[in-house]
Amino acid sequence: MAVAQSLEAAFLSEMLKSAGIGETPSEFGGGAGEDQFASFMRDEQAKQMTAAGGIGLAQSMFDAMMARSQ
Repeated sequence: MAVAQSLEAAFLSEMLKSAGIGETPSEFGGGAGEDQFASFMRDEQAKQMTAAGGIGLAQSMFDAMMARSQ
C-alpha cells in the first residue's frame, strides 16, 4: 500500500503543478527562493492529500496489484 500511496502522491503533485499551485504571483512574489522551493511544497501537499484519503487512486492500484499477485 505504501508504494501505491507514493505513486498517488507523485500523480497528485504533477496535477498540482499543472494547475499552477505554487507558482510565484507576478505582483508580490517571494522571488527566486520561492520558485526553488515550490516543488517541495507541492510534493508535501500531495503527500498530505494522499494521507487524508486522496482521490482513491492508491486503493485502486493496490487492489490491482493484489489481484495480479494471486
